[in-house]
Amino acid sequence: MRGQDLLTFIVYDITDDKIRLRIAAVCKDYGLDHIQYSVFSGPLDSTRRNEMFARLDHTLGNNEGKVLMLQICEKDVAAKREIVRIIDLE
Repeated sequence: MRGQDLLTFIVYDITDDKIRLRIAAVCKDYGLDHIQYSVFSGPLDSTRRNEMFARLDHTLGNNEGKVLMLQICEKDVAAKREIVRIIDLE
């Protein structure tokens, strides 16, 4: 039985383009949405989070970089605030 899905964020800072693209591919493989340049988010249960974290660790290997996984509960998701501005240049 799978656990509760929690909104999960993956935030990374990796200078090597090849490794950074591989990290992004892992995030996409787990169904996460690309929400910022180096940020993905989406719902994952604890089993999928653990699997994904192990895969991210393997993908980064011994290369320089940082990958941060954050899980957010429903209460915190409900309190989320964001500012989005889209400027139409036409």
